[in-house]
Amino acid sequence: MEEASSSSTGSVRRPDGTGQWRNWIGFWLLGLCNNFAYVVMLSAAHDILKKQESKNSTASASVTLAVDFQAGNNSSSTYDCSPVTTGAVLLADILPTLVIKLAAPFVVHKVPYGARVLFCVIMAAASFLLVSFSSAVWMSVLGVIFASMSSGLGELSFLSLTVFFSRNVLEGWGSGTGGAGVAGSILYSGLIQAGLSPRTTLLIMLVVPFAMIVSYFGLLVPVSSVPQWRTIETENAAVNSDERQWLLDGTEQDKSTPAEDRATGPLTFTERLHVIRGLLRFVFPLGLVYFAEYFINQGLMELLFFHNFFLSHAEQYRWYQTLYQIGVLLSRSSLRCVKIRKIWTLSLLQVLNAVFLLFSVRYQFLPSAWLVFAIVLYEGLLGGAAYVNTFYFISKEAEDRHREFAMAAASVGDSLGIALAGLTAFPIHQYFCSL
Repeated sequence: MEEASSSSTGSVRRPDGTGQWRNWIGFWLLGLCNNFAYVVMLSAAHDILKKQESKNSTASASVTLAVDFQAGNNSSSTYDCSPVTTGAVLLADILPTLVIKLAAPFVVHKVPYGARVLFCVIMAAASFLLVSFSSAVWMSVLGVIFASMSSGLGELSFLSLTVFFSRNVLEGWGSGTGGAGVAGSILYSGLIQAGLSPRTTLLIMLVVPFAMIVSYFGLLVPVSSVPQWRTIETENAAVNSDERQWLLDGTEQDKSTPAEDRATGPLTFTERLHVIRGLLRFVFPLGLVYFAEYFINQGLMELLFFHNFFLSHAEQYRWYQTLYQIGVLLSRSSLRCVKIRKIWTLSLLQVLNAVFLLFSVRYQFLPSAWLVFAIVLYEGLLGGAAYVNTFYFISKEAEDRHREFAMAAASVGDSLGIALAGLTAFPIHQYFCSL
């Protein structure tokens, strides 16, 4: 399975081609499973809540909870919108993830990766079960919170884990997370359309958390330095440049590496703050991209309704979300083909998208939904590209000893942008709906 290679200070072993492909596929599945429960849970939780509130409610086959909100028309509004902004739902959903991403990087290194994965699996499975069998609103809300916690901890953990593998596993991770939205849409909608109830559909989807276990423990070929079941005193052993490159190619460090080349201990709190300051040049652009992106999705997209179009309001919105997810999938899968170092460029382009659509909602000058279809696809392309390129260049440019912490800490950027977008979208949406 492995072939021997040597460096100036000793020998290291690198996985052969089969092992590297197993790692790529493993991270692809981990990305898919990590985001899948989060995406599907939004729509499923609302379906269950609708049944609790009304005996005559009909389950939605949408990708996200946002679709369900706009299904009911507000006849008093020029914009045919719901009285409650989807940004409010987004806030309730993203805040647990944001809290975890803000706090966990400082303490999560004390928890081995194997234990983290099991915790994420348990939380994701619990979210499906809670929402499936919920008899009260608080149970469904708790289920969504569990899904959010699983996704948040999983994202920062798996991004940190990539430093123990070849850097190209970031391609697999990014593509898998992008595929979660599309896969969740197809599977959930397909099962509902086939006549299954939301409860039965969610119980079937319990297979997804267990697929994460198989992906992590069955597919990955990790190096021996990964803290699997117990912590290590040094959270990311530093080696000389040649051996570090072998590690990034999927190799493990040989014990003959001189002690002076190893890390002297875990990062101190001061060192972690220093790393965070250096990450701001990545976190701010990523957060701005996601702020503009989710301001569009949660504050404006529902208002982009065209009356004289062959698709209904609900169908238009559903296609907006689907095309957005396709754009995210394509760009998160593009790292092998193109790499973009200037993330600020993507941020500015996304802000221009948001400003343009804000004015189009206010003055209604767009002639057709076809143009919006193209814009939201482009929006997804920008957002996905910003995500994968941010973490690729953090992995490439961070110092060896800081890399694992840096990957985890930087993951707060997108969640912070999403949370701020939810806050901003709420008054904007209410303003337009009151016209």
